[in-house]
Amino acid sequence: MRTVHTIKELRAVIRSYRTQGKRVGLVPTMGNLHKGHLALVRRAREASDVVVTSIFVNPMQFGAGEDLDAYPRTLADDQRKLEAEGNTLLFAPTVQDVYPDGLARQTQVVVPEVSEGHCGASRPGHFDGVATVVTMLFNMVQPDVAVFGEKDYQQLAVIRKLVQDLFIPVDVIGLPTMRETDGLAMSSRNGYLSSSERKVAPALHRVLSETGKSIAEGNDDFATLEATAREKLIAEGLRPDYFNIVNSLTLKPATPGDRQITALAAAFLGTTRLIDNLSVER
Repeated sequence: MRTVHTIKELRAVIRSYRTQGKRVGLVPTMGNLHKGHLALVRRAREASDVVVTSIFVNPMQFGAGEDLDAYPRTLADDQRKLEAEGNTLLFAPTVQDVYPDGLARQTQVVVPEVSEGHCGASRPGHFDGVATVVTMLFNMVQPDVAVFGEKDYQQLAVIRKLVQDLFIPVDVIGLPTMRETDGLAMSSRNGYLSSSERKVAPALHRVLSETGKSIAEGNDDFATLEATAREKLIAEGLRPDYFNIVNSLTLKPATPGDRQITALAAAFLGTTRLIDNLSVER
């Protein structure tokens, strides 16, 4: 596996792949890789000839008071994991490489409607940062396919919309959430949890599962289901940020006539913010 740090190097390598007729896959990450990330790499390998994984802790998607400075940076360990998975190329740029004129002067990509509500309401500007950096990575790498996890359900919806609206020729693949044996969605931020908090954390998925079962059985009193879920999370020791039941495609509040429904949830456990979701077809 080769590692490059500059856009010039990246483009030179990509150009060589293209001259060989290679199909290019991209897995964008912020590093501190876990089994969920590595599953994305494996899926990209299935869909392409060469896999480019990017590691970039993107300051544009962090708000004031969030964990930008504390976010784990584990490049050497990540390189070992990627090499073991057969990743072809690692792109690990600096902030200066990506934003040479600074964030304040950077052109931004804004995806309306689907970016609003849920995490978009709790983290203003977050999805503008995500949409901007993903669009930049698509332009830098020009992949045929890009793979993202479904744990960040709203993020995946934002990326699908920007690809559609901007006519970007990338096939976006969503991969189901990888979970620990107790149901907790794998996340780089799980490392922030204390041992006692880690025992509580699976309650988020458990409450989502209970809610999903009720929806599948025909319960369409979504407001009551949301309120009950928030109460359950509080009883388990979590502090709900939101628990919203939505149309899976539009992310708007679900209605009784909807057939594809997703419960989106975020909750704090100590200082750690956990997110998860569960989709149901009726």
